[in-house]
Amino acid sequence: MDITKHFVKAKSPCADGFRWFLRHHQNGSNYQELLDALVADGRVDDACWLLSQFGPTDGRLVLDRLDDQALVFAGSVEVRGNIEVDSVLRAGRNIRAGGSIRVGRGLIAGEDVRAGGAIRSHGTLEVSGHLRADWNIEAEGRLFCGGDLRAGWELVGGEGLYLEGNAQAGRDVAVQGPIRCARSLRAGGSLRAEDNIQAGHGISAGGDIDCGQHLGAGWGIKAGGRIAAAGAIRAGESLDAGEDIVAGSGYGIFAGLNVQMDQWDSSARVRAAARPEGLMSGWWAGSEP
Repeated sequence: MDITKHFVKAKSPCADGFRWFLRHHQNGSNYQELLDALVADGRVDDACWLLSQFGPTDGRLVLDRLDDQALVFAGSVEVRGNIEVDSVLRAGRNIRAGGSIRVGRGLIAGEDVRAGGAIRSHGTLEVSGHLRADWNIEAEGRLFCGGDLRAGWELVGGEGLYLEGNAQAGRDVAVQGPIRCARSLRAGGSLRAEDNIQAGHGISAGGDIDCGQHLGAGWGIKAGGRIAAAGAIRAGESLDAGEDIVAGSGYGIFAGLNVQMDQWDSSARVRAAARPEGLMSGWWAGSEP
């Protein structure tokens, strides 16, 4: 694809960026060559803007390993070993690594991201498709996933997790901000967030569930340990804890919000080590499994 000055001008670029284009590519340029030139000149944000305007291609960049300051590629990036990028790694389509992926400012993919090791971003992590790592997935900034997320080990978030599909971690999930999951959220170990935790379907954890604000799920909530929140606890179906269920001071605990009352004994059961204080709805099933 050739990018001409008329194409660029039609997208209303910033004045400084358009002047750079006229100085360096007055007669136009190949799409990917232009992205590479912008990155090489330290204009990574301009390269990301250009990719957002003109979209992905079917190109493939295949490497044994990737170690660079920044990369903006319109197609798919396939690396047999590790990916190490100090600033921004952005692909119009997929990013795949046989080893681990580490980026500085942010990782953005128009489709899927897959790593045979860990994925770590010191900034944001934005994936429009599925996100999967055999080891940890960590983002110090905002983490967004438009498909399903799967971490073989820990899932760690800074400013929050925003998930449009199912999310599963083999070990702990720990987030400083909120967790918003459109479908089911599962942790093999503990599940902790300093803000709200909300799932459209169910929530389950092998260990404790600790929520810094309100905890809610459209289906059931289950923990091998305790379920605790600083705010209210709301489940569309059952609540099941190996230890206590504790809501914040002055807040209630609700089960069966999406179940008819005459079916609470089968579909809105509440089980814990002791009957929770503030239990407002649901069928108390006692402490036995």
